[in-house]
Amino acid sequence: MEYAAIRHFADKRYCYAVGKGRFLFRLETKKEDVAKVLLHVQDKYLQVKYKDTRRCYQMTLAHGAQYIDYYEAEIEMDVVCLRYFFEIEDAEGNVMYYGNHNFYDTCITDIEKMYDCPQNLREEEMFVLPAWAKNKVVYQIFPSRFASDKEVTEEVWYQSPIGHEADLKGSLRGIIDHLGHIKELGADILYMTPIFSSPSSHKYNIDDYYKIDPSFGDKEDLKELVDQAHKLGMYVVLDGVFNHTGVDFFAFRDIRENKEKSKYLDWYYIHEFPLVMEWGKKPNYKTFSYAGLMPKLNLQNQEAADFVIDVASYWIRECDIDGWRLDVADEISHMFWKRFRKEMKAVKKDVLIVGEIWHFAGDFLEGDEWDSVMNYPFYQSVLELVALERINASSFLESLGFMSGNLQRGLEGYLWNFIDSHDTERFLHSARNDVRKQKLAAALQLLLPGMPMIYYGDEVALGGGSDPDCRRGMLWDEKRQNRELFHYYQALLRLRREHLELTEGVIVEQYADDDKGLIYMERQLNGQQMILLFHVRKDTVELPQLAGRKNLLDGTVFTGCLGDYETIVLGQAE
Repeated sequence: MEYAAIRHFADKRYCYAVGKGRFLFRLETKKEDVAKVLLHVQDKYLQVKYKDTRRCYQMTLAHGAQYIDYYEAEIEMDVVCLRYFFEIEDAEGNVMYYGNHNFYDTCITDIEKMYDCPQNLREEEMFVLPAWAKNKVVYQIFPSRFASDKEVTEEVWYQSPIGHEADLKGSLRGIIDHLGHIKELGADILYMTPIFSSPSSHKYNIDDYYKIDPSFGDKEDLKELVDQAHKLGMYVVLDGVFNHTGVDFFAFRDIRENKEKSKYLDWYYIHEFPLVMEWGKKPNYKTFSYAGLMPKLNLQNQEAADFVIDVASYWIRECDIDGWRLDVADEISHMFWKRFRKEMKAVKKDVLIVGEIWHFAGDFLEGDEWDSVMNYPFYQSVLELVALERINASSFLESLGFMSGNLQRGLEGYLWNFIDSHDTERFLHSARNDVRKQKLAAALQLLLPGMPMIYYGDEVALGGGSDPDCRRGMLWDEKRQNRELFHYYQALLRLRREHLELTEGVIVEQYADDDKGLIYMERQLNGQQMILLFHVRKDTVELPQLAGRKNLLDGTVFTGCLGDYETIVLGQAE
């Protein structure tokens, strides 16, 4: 047994409340190193000789990553404080006991050698997530390129490749006019990249946070957009660019004019004067990346932090938006995000807060900062499995297992699972325009728990290379659209809505067969069973034992044979 691989902390990742009187405990071990784990618990304050509160629970192997297995147990408890330890047995029958970060050869009886879990504290810290958002489908729009209410020639609108400066006259009114498309597709949430006043097409260098960019419209247009979306049963999330501003933002403009005498000097990280703002030269002030036109805000400054809080609150109050997606959120302090969450939830209790972060974000997802993240590990795994064919099916499942094993269970239905975005090349481009691969990637995205985020145009095979070419004009001419792909997306989303086994069901069986290039998932909810088959290679695979069942994706009878990059969804056996 590999003692060095055994890991547990009595914190919000390994020991947390999932409801009133219900707690989840988690233990990490080396992969395939352990045969059985038992969780021993007892009341901290009631001595055993007066009342025996000792209980023992079998832990289950809940998730597996590349080198780690995650064992979990969910129990009911009603105590002031719980003490607990683990009994771990390997395949040879060797047993050891693990408590308070130490290993013992005999069963632990001294409560000071056990882990400690104060029940009230953990329940007060319980991760409360917006119920309306769980497992909803997000549709991402780049407003300047999605739709226009003005006259734009086809030559301009459909230019490819496209650059940063191209003016397609996209607008909020154009989005309003096309809400029906998003509803027909089956998405639930409209997420727009920045819409505030800015000289660029992407609007990530904002000069006025209280003003809608005039090219998009005005506040009344945003109000109408939110109102119309709500009437359709949809929600609206805005992009919050609070890590940095534009150089024409009032505070930075004052610094440019008044230099060392500016009263806003501490709003930024200025190293020296004169400011170096030339293209191709490293700025002498902190920025987003090294982009001189995007100076980084110092949110340790009280006035700067107050400004951001007021902006974020303003748009919730004024236009009833439903959430914020936070740009470059991992480069802002935990201290600020704790305040941000508290203040936003005070304005609108169930507002959704989603951070942008390109790596694992467990430290931001403990219940007191963000509600979710853009799930870049998912994006990277799908890209490498399907488009680039660099990893096998087992590696993909292991990447899912790592996320599940290291985040609180409730977050599974809130992670923004995406396959491309305004910051990446289009998945279809990465897959060398193989629509079969796009369909497989969409199935992995839309048939698993989480909040899948569809980048506008993916559903009709909009192409595009890396930024800025991934931001082409939406394909509104049906002759340019892949309608078969659109109907496939609709079918996936219909299944997602109609079969809660996909998102709420428990995993009965799951495995990867790398020789066949197959991922098998079986989920069950309220006695209803569903089997998902993902074939991740260009060949065929035979599964005669499953032949004869109905393929819920298209209503046909499954022959037992999967083709190139094919997904099959099988319902209950008759």
